[in-house]
Amino acid sequence: MENMVMLDFYRGKRVFLTGHTGFKGAWLSKILVDAGAELTGYSLNPPTEPSLFSMLELDEKMTSVIGDIRDTDALSKAFQAAKPEIVIHMAAQPIVRDSYVRPAYTYEVNVMGTVNILECVRMSDTVQSFLNVTTDKVYHNNEWEWGYREIDPLDGFDPYSNSKSCSELVTHSYKLSFFADRDVAISTARAGNVIGGGDFAVDRIIPDSIRAAMAKHAIVVRNPHSTRPYQHVLEPLFTYLLIAKKQYEDKSFADYYNVGPDDCDCVTTGDLVNLFCDAWGEGMTWENQFVGGPHEANFLKLDCSKIKKTFGWKPTWHINEAVSASVEWAKVYRDGQSVNEIMNQQISAFTADWEENNHV
Repeated sequence: MENMVMLDFYRGKRVFLTGHTGFKGAWLSKILVDAGAELTGYSLNPPTEPSLFSMLELDEKMTSVIGDIRDTDALSKAFQAAKPEIVIHMAAQPIVRDSYVRPAYTYEVNVMGTVNILECVRMSDTVQSFLNVTTDKVYHNNEWEWGYREIDPLDGFDPYSNSKSCSELVTHSYKLSFFADRDVAISTARAGNVIGGGDFAVDRIIPDSIRAAMAKHAIVVRNPHSTRPYQHVLEPLFTYLLIAKKQYEDKSFADYYNVGPDDCDCVTTGDLVNLFCDAWGEGMTWENQFVGGPHEANFLKLDCSKIKKTFGWKPTWHINEAVSASVEWAKVYRDGQSVNEIMNQQISAFTADWEENNHV
């Protein structure tokens, strides 16, 4: 099966992952460690307390370097020690509302952080595959009803979205300027909103819903009518690994890819919370408390035709399955059971579904 071949590909591969202590980073670190990769992570300390990275004790299973992506000397030292073959860049300031509070910091991390990691790749003689993970919010948002394509203009509105647009442009410039005649594949992946167990961030709807459910309070929803491309966290992570593998083997696959759900799974925040309440049970309810606030896109969805055509890829779990898996993880955590074991089960289930679903 391709998926097992994909994970087997990473056995013994030297992988450098930025942002490894975050929510997505912890899931990806676990997948790579369990696949037998020689993994080095570079990131700040976990951004939340509690944190999934700490729960999984991943620092004992990989080379975990705590450092700032803006610190060129520390980053370069860790990179040179790792001698990576594959680099996945996920370190970021990822919260839209935070970017209004700390815009300069957001640009420093998201733009200069990209410059810094690409400088490491430029100076390396071992890297063969580089993937920069950005966001669906890089596009100039016209609030239209169809999905954005990779050829649409980049121009995020808020400082977070705009800084990730800049990160895309930086990657494009480096690709043209320094890697056109080198055997290094450079790609970006523009993913949507991810949900899943182990996300303890604030201002994210599923973590906020889980906290409310555990406290037996109604869920407060700021904007129930906004539409987002929600996916379970495993969906984009497996796709990142697929892109990094494919372009490692054949540099012609290096490109810019949207990674999102099908139209049927692009739901409003209100619909998402309804699914959550149904999955959680216990009489959970929510209430609309829109009180204004900084601008965020109201309608946003991706056209993923390109990655489907290129790799024969398609999304694996529908939104109801993604919500159910998030609730399942949260209840295991609430009840003091093994989060590592439930993640093993969910990764195994997703792998089986991927194998049946994809012909990549």
